[in-house]
Amino acid sequence: MRFDIITVLPGLLESPFAHSILQRAQKKGLAEIHVHDLRDYSENKHKSVDDYPYGGGSGMVMQIEPFANCIEKLQSEREYDEIIFMTPDGITLNQDIANGLSLQKNIIILAGHYKGIDQRIRDIYVTKEISIGDYVLSGGELPAAIVVDAVVRLLPGVLSDETSALSDSFQGELLDAPVYSRPADWRGHKVPDVLLSGNQAKIEQWRYEQSLKRTQERRPDLLD
Repeated sequence: MRFDIITVLPGLLESPFAHSILQRAQKKGLAEIHVHDLRDYSENKHKSVDDYPYGGGSGMVMQIEPFANCIEKLQSEREYDEIIFMTPDGITLNQDIANGLSLQKNIIILAGHYKGIDQRIRDIYVTKEISIGDYVLSGGELPAAIVVDAVVRLLPGVLSDETSALSDSFQGELLDAPVYSRPADWRGHKVPDVLLSGNQAKIEQWRYEQSLKRTQERRPDLLD
């Protein structure tokens, strides 16, 4: 699976993709993550990518031409399943969206900055707009990294235990059950006896009941 991320601040994305699961996925050849500097596609001598908004107002707007130049170059090289724009007014990212994106082959992600991007980019090129929550960040780089992380970990072979992703919170519309590790007794705080019983049927029943209880307490809206 291939991701192409277009950003004016590529340095912000160096660390998220250079460690842990995302790094291993790339080394295994299961995921390709390419970050493109939007300024490389600017046609003016100063390599600027923003200008004042028509109609006045505060802030600067990212121009259409650099984005168009980069997107069209990428599209000339391969076909893309989605062109995603990270924006607070998009649909809120959830596990279903991540699951769906994990079935795609090639995805472009646009990371906005400043006041926003020219609406024509969204109208002409973007196929999906995604938000990571009802708040505003300085740019779309960190949200883009979150989308990539949420999707790549679902690809077959990325996680050492392939059943792990299937048992995550939200996969079955319930939050995950509590988890424990050694020691079994730490300062009088003990692991539930059922987890030490070796009875897998009872363990799975306990986990389901705990997932249901946690969801009822913390996210009852998921049960609706």
